[in-house]
Amino acid sequence: MPTFLPVDEQLALLTRGVVDLHVRAELEERLTKSRETGVPLRVKAGFDPTRPDLHLGHAVLMNKLRQFQDLGHKVIFLVGDVTATVGDPTGQNDLRPRLTREQVREAAVTYTKQAFLILDGDKTELRYNSEWLDKMTPSEIFELMAKMTVSRMLERNDFGERFAKQKPIYQHEFLYPLLQGYDSVALESDIELGGTDQLFNLLVGRDIMPKYGKRAQMVMTTPILEGIDAKMEGAKVVGKKMSKSADNFIGLLEAPLSMYRKVMQIDDQVIYRYFELLSTKKNEEIAALKGSGDPLAAKHEFARELITRFHGAELARSARGDFEKAYLADELPSDIPEHTVTTEQATLWIAKALSAAGLVKSTGEGKRLVEQGGVELDRARVADPNLQLEVGKRYLLKVGSKNRRFAYVTVAS
Repeated sequence: MPTFLPVDEQLALLTRGVVDLHVRAELEERLTKSRETGVPLRVKAGFDPTRPDLHLGHAVLMNKLRQFQDLGHKVIFLVGDVTATVGDPTGQNDLRPRLTREQVREAAVTYTKQAFLILDGDKTELRYNSEWLDKMTPSEIFELMAKMTVSRMLERNDFGERFAKQKPIYQHEFLYPLLQGYDSVALESDIELGGTDQLFNLLVGRDIMPKYGKRAQMVMTTPILEGIDAKMEGAKVVGKKMSKSADNFIGLLEAPLSMYRKVMQIDDQVIYRYFELLSTKKNEEIAALKGSGDPLAAKHEFARELITRFHGAELARSARGDFEKAYLADELPSDIPEHTVTTEQATLWIAKALSAAGLVKSTGEGKRLVEQGGVELDRARVADPNLQLEVGKRYLLKVGSKNRRFAYVTVAS
């Protein structure tokens, strides 16, 4: 019989980084019963494999699954080979293009292979929803449709907006959340995990399970991870979500040196969000890193952990050496000029710093250079042309690639 950690310890880890939790009291109750009986919870997450290559944004949800797994619970990795052909309407202002079963199966091969870089494949229950959805009779589908009203479906933002704008909503799109909900019925899941954009679909499963005589599942959502160009504004992380189209991603199969370089580009404050959502470290260890006040060391540690996870410890060590050789030691001349730039504001605009240090002729040129990716701050590429530098800090600025120029800038009031 498995031995589970105390419930408060499990809750501290499982709720870290979670956005929605329906309902915490139920989770505590079931964890308590699981610990008393030795019966693990059944934790389900469904994936429609519409793309073959995954990045850290996809890994957030899988990391939460791994936490359940490490605590001794049963993780069900559900491949939506039927639902993917229907097309998830979540976040869509128009009809999502439909895929063939063959396209989905092909993408599932590489999708699951990469997923098992995070999950323990030996402890994962891999299922396909064609196992039960393909067997449903028309009368069973009609019965499923009778579990939900059209008005309830229109509570979804995407459906509601399309209806208000008189954009077409096809009947098969209404089936998607119902089919996803029926997956939970078939698997008798205790908990279903998904991204925040999946909350409506997850709650449909919670709603219809009692109508089939099953205990309603709990629902937990993980946030959508921002890209490596995100910034901290106040207490909030601001930026586009991680995606290939925005070129702000770290792929699970990227080369170690590329991973290292991209981690070092993450904002000093945003790096702790990556720890919260993706690290295997304990809460206390992350708090200690944050409390040390050394974000550069934190980035090195996150890069080490990340590359170790996907490529092994040896390549992680060599990646740091390669990074320091390629991006640090070989790039710094011994005679970098020093500049102190005063400002009457609380911060100094990056373009003004570039201009005051003589690295560009004007703030307009400085802004354009940032937008073109030609500026580095403390050895990391600057992506935000409106970046503000803090008073009292010293920064290393670099412009250009072949004809590189450097300057240290201390911002003073």
